[in-house]
Amino acid sequence: MKELAVKVLDEADEEFVDILIKQGLKRNTAKVLAYLKGTDKVTSKDLEVGADLRQPEVSIAMRELRARNWVLEFDEKKPGKGRPYKVYSLNVPIGEIITNLEDQKKKEAEEALKNIERLKALSA
Repeated sequence: MKELAVKVLDEADEEFVDILIKQGLKRNTAKVLAYLKGTDKVTSKDLEVGADLRQPEVSIAMRELRARNWVLEFDEKKPGKGRPYKVYSLNVPIGEIITNLEDQKKKEAEEALKNIERLKALSA
C-alpha cells in the first residue's frame, strides 16, 4: 500500500459548504469549491479523496463550475505511460465568487419583492 498526503476538508470548510448549499449550489459543487479555495491547483484524484467524492461527482461539479467560468481545467501528463490527468484551479478569486453569489441573491430578492408589490396592486 502507498500512503497519500492529501488535504481534506475540515470543520470550517464543511461550514463553508453548508452556507454555499443554502445559497443554491449543489452539495458536490459546494464541496469542490470549498476544496479549491484552499489550494492553488489540484488533480482530480486528490479532489476525489480530499472532498470525499467519487469521480463522476467531481466531473459533474466541474461542469457546473466551468459553465460559470469559475475554474480552469488542464491536462497534465503522468510520468511514464498512461492517460494524462485533469488538474483544476480557480479561475477567479473566491471573494469574487462570493460577490457573484451575493449579487445573484440580491436580484432574486428584488424580483420577489416586485412580484409581491404587483400582487398587492392586483388585489386592491
